[in-house]
This record gives sequence, C-alpha cells and structure tokens, in this order.
Amino acid sequence: MYITLIIIAIALVFYLLWKHQRKLKLRAYLMTESIRNRDFSFRLSSKGLLPGERAMQESLYDMGQEVRKLVNQNEVESWEKLTRVLTHEIMNSAAPIASIASSMLQRQDVVGTPLEEGIRAIHSTAARLNSFVENYRKMSEGHKAMPENVELSSFVKNLTALYPDLSWSVKVPNECMVRTDASMLHQVLVNMIKNAVEADAKRVELRVEKTEDVPRQHLRPTETGTPNHVNIIVSNDGKPIPPHVRSSMFVPFFTTKVTGRGIGLSLSRQFIVKQGGILELMDTPIPSYVSSFRIGI
Repeated sequence: MYITLIIIAIALVFYLLWKHQRKLKLRAYLMTESIRNRDFSFRLSSKGLLPGERAMQESLYDMGQEVRKLVNQNEVESWEKLTRVLTHEIMNSAAPIASIASSMLQRQDVVGTPLEEGIRAIHSTAARLNSFVENYRKMSEGHKAMPENVELSSFVKNLTALYPDLSWSVKVPNECMVRTDASMLHQVLVNMIKNAVEADAKRVELRVEKTEDVPRQHLRPTETGTPNHVNIIVSNDGKPIPPHVRSSMFVPFFTTKVTGRGIGLSLSRQFIVKQGGILELMDTPIPSYVSSFRIGI
C-alpha cells in the first residue's frame, strides 16, 4: 500500500515538473518571438515561478530593454553617418552652383534680360539648400549631452505654460527627478507638442512613470533625492498617424508636411539616444488618445 502511494507521489511530482517545464519552454518561445518581432514591451506574469526562474525572467526583460536601446542607437548612428555623407555631397554641389549663378548675375549681358530671373532663382535655391544643410549639420553634430539632475514637476510646468491653448493632463510623481540634459529634453518635448498642435490636437497628456524602484548607482544623489529611471509618455488627440508613416517618422528629412523639413523627430531621437535613452511611438496609445510617444531615460 505504502509503495503504491510512494509511486503515485513520485509520478505526480514528475508530472508536475514536466508540466512546469512545458510552461517555461512556452515562456521562452513567446519571449524570443517578441524580441524577434521587436515587441520589447511584451510581458508575462511571474505568478507560479520559483525565485530563480522569476529572476531569470526579469533578466530577460532587462536584456530586451538593452536590445531595444542598442537597436535605436544603431539606427541613429547609421542615419548620422549617411546624413553626414549626403550633407557633404549636397554642400559640395550646391556651393559651386550658387557661386556660378552669382557670377552670372554680375554680367552685363545677363542683367535686364529674360535670363536674369531664371539665374536668380537658381542662385537663391542653391543658397537656401546650402544654408539648410549647413544648419542641419551644425544641429546634429554640435550638441553634446550635459546631464544634470532635473526635477520634473517644475520642468513640465514650464513646458505647459508655452501652450496655454491646449487642454493639459499632467501626471508627474512628487519630487521625481531624472538625470538628463535639460535643454535637450525640453527641445524634444517642444518638438512633440508642436507636432501635436500641427496635427490639430486639442488635448495633451504628459505622464511620468518610474520604471524601477532601485536608483541608478552611477547617478549623484542630491538633497532632494536620487534620480530615477522614468518613462515620459506624451499623448495627444490629434490626427492619427498613417501606418506607412509610422515606420519612417524618425528618418532624417522625412516629412508629410508641405512646409516641413523632417528634422524634428530625427533630432529628438538623437538627443535622447545620446543620453542612453530611447524615444519611440507606442504601438498602443494611452486610452482616449490617438497617439502616444514614450521617452525612456
């Protein structure tokens, strides 16, 4: 009788272990597929896991976040290299055109003739192109992150004052600080709000969520606390972003606006990536809003 009970108990233990291992295998498959599909926000419940298994799952989540940061960093660096080559070539081509056109406008056989208007148009177009490329080169290469401890409540309050016509919903934890380049973060948020206004947004929500309870060890504590990892989520109720635009919106010079230049979002991502953070359009916006962007710093 006892032997039978022992055999049943052992069989039950092996069955439960087999079933648990199948669940772990399924978890590993789902997490691998989420990373392969670049769905880095994918999460599984840790209920029923042993402490070691739970720690392993959290490590995989952290690894997914690091992979996402590296993907963004590599994309930004690739576009920076390509843009550097393109701007160099454009400047080398536009400058001689502007110079030759300027010389042609000084000739007596051109002044007052029908040719003058066309040559003047060529000169002004080449000059504007050269100026635009030069300004973009200075903006993209001339910024070096200067991190400092920033208290987000007062920082966001200053931002909302710039757009009083918008209906704001601000959710920032008390005494929440991050270590970031304040001027860069301000420019990024201004770019995003400006885009929202141009998309006919009337309501904007800015919420800050702490992503971990343990502060970063390399950040300097201050009298008011220690900087945290946070997600800054900016949502608006403007026009929806078409699917074909979502994949290209961070590409330099890409724009759907008639008067746009396509440098706002690309520079914004550069500014955040330079600080070891991430800027992305969320697949699923915050409820009651049309678009949500996440800044992880």
